Amino acid sequence: MTTAPAVIGVGTTTFGKLPGHSAADLGVWALTDALADAGLRAADIDGLITSRVGYEEIATEAGLRPRWISALPAEGRMCGVAVQQALAAIATGEATTVALVYGNDGATAGATYGGSGEGYGTGASLTIPYGLTSPGAFYALMLQRHRHLYGTSEQQLAAVAMTFREHARLNPNAVMRKPVSLEDYLGSRYVVEPMHLLDYCLINDGGVAMIITDAERAHDHRHPPVRVLGAAQRAQLVNSDFPPDDFWATAVREAGDSALAAADRTRDDVDALMIYDNFSCNVLFTLEGLGYCDVGEGGRFVQDGRLSLGGPLPTNTSGGHLSESYMQGWGLTVEAIRQLRGECGDRQVTGARTIQYACASPITSSIVYGTDA
Repeated sequence: MTTAPAVIGVGTTTFGKLPGHSAADLGVWALTDALADAGLRAADIDGLITSRVGYEEIATEAGLRPRWISALPAEGRMCGVAVQQALAAIATGEATTVALVYGNDGATAGATYGGSGEGYGTGASLTIPYGLTSPGAFYALMLQRHRHLYGTSEQQLAAVAMTFREHARLNPNAVMRKPVSLEDYLGSRYVVEPMHLLDYCLINDGGVAMIITDAERAHDHRHPPVRVLGAAQRAQLVNSDFPPDDFWATAVREAGDSALAAADRTRDDVDALMIYDNFSCNVLFTLEGLGYCDVGEGGRFVQDGRLSLGGPLPTNTSGGHLSESYMQGWGLTVEAIRQLRGECGDRQVTGARTIQYACASPITSSIVYGTDA
C-alpha cells in the first residue's frame, strides 16, 4: 500500500449559465458536495486553497476554520500548482486535510478572454499592435508554426474536437452534447485563423472542489482513496507573453517525466490522460511534450481513434474544456478521480488504475493519480 496522500472527496456543480450564483456560491456548492462525498464535516478541514474565488467568502459561507490557507490567482495553470501546494502542506504538517475550491461565474458575468478592456488586451502592450489581444491569438500562431513545420492538417485537428464531443455525449453534466462531424468542424467560422470556433474552450459557470488528506487518514472515508502518486511543475516564463518556439515541449517533458518517476510509473502504465485543452492544438503540443508521440507527430497521432474511449489512450473522457465545461483544469482532475473510482458509467475506462494530468502553459504541471490496487 502506498503512503501517498489521497483525494478522498470531490464535488462539482452543474455547468452552463447559472444566474443568481456568484463564483463563491458555486465554489461552496462544489465544496458541500465534496464534503458529503468524503463523509466529512466542515470542522474536519484544516487547510484551504482557493482559486478564482476569495478564501474569506468560501470559509465564511462553508463554515470552515482552517489553520492553513493559500489563495491562488485565477489562471488555469494554477490547478496543478494547487494540488502541489496541498501535498506540501500535508508533508510539512501544516495541515492534514485540505480543501481545494474553484468557482467561475464567467458566463453569467459576461467574461471575455481578449480584446480591448480585458486583461489579455491591455496587459501585453508590446503585442497589441500585432493583434495579439487574446490567448487564442497566441495559440493560433503556435498552430500555424506547427502546420508549417510538420504539415498538421485541419482534418487532424478536427479529430480532437470530435473525439471530446463524443465523450461529452456520454456525460450528463456536459454543456455541449450535440455531435460534431468533420463537416461541422470545417464549416465552423475561424476565430483567429487557422483556429475554428470548435477549437476553442467554453465560457461557462460552475464550481469544483477536491479534498486531499494524508496517507494515514485516507481509508477512513466513503470511497476507496485515489492516491496523488506524483506531481511536478516547470516554469517557462522568459518572454512568456510570446508563443514558445518549442510549444512548451521542454517544460512538459520535464514535468511529465518527473511526475511519472515520483509515482514509480512509466507511460506504458498510464490508462488515460487528462490534458488541459483550452484550445484543441494544445492537446497535440502536450502529447508531444509528454512523449506519447514524437515532436511534430501530434496531428497524425490523434487520428484513428487513439484518444477515444476504447482506444489505446483515452483522453479527456468527460469532454474536457472543449465540450464538458471550462473549469480551467479542475474539472479534468475530478474526472480523473471519478474514473479511478469506477464511477463514470458509459464513459468509464475499463480497469483504469493510473491517470496522468498535464497542463502545458507558462507554468506547466503534471500529476499522476492512481489506486492502491
